[in-house]
Amino acid sequence: MPRPIEPATTFKDNLALLPPITGVNRVDLIDAAGAVVDSIPNLPGKQGSLAIYHYLGQVFGGLDQAAAAHGLALFAEHTSDARQNPGAHPNVDRLLAIAAGGAPLGIVAIPAA
Repeated sequence: MPRPIEPATTFKDNLALLPPITGVNRVDLIDAAGAVVDSIPNLPGKQGSLAIYHYLGQVFGGLDQAAAAHGLALFAEHTSDARQNPGAHPNVDRLLAIAAGGAPLGIVAIPAA
């Protein structure tokens, strides 16, 4: 597993530090019962979230409190905006909930066909 990166101050700078997501179709988020509770597709407007969640899966093996806290640092300015505007950034909202003690999730990368 890769080691965690030291987050930069902006979302854009953090994305530049992450592994590429070429070859990743989507990531599925899996609950404790093994059900897919959400997916993040490799589509414009979602690729930043996909890159962060894919990276968190590689480094942490899933989405627990530590992974969520690291992910919030990577989302940088989007994290403060999500706190001020709940619902505006659902992928950040999910990390906020898990960092606050919500149920952990598994992260499964689905390769492109």
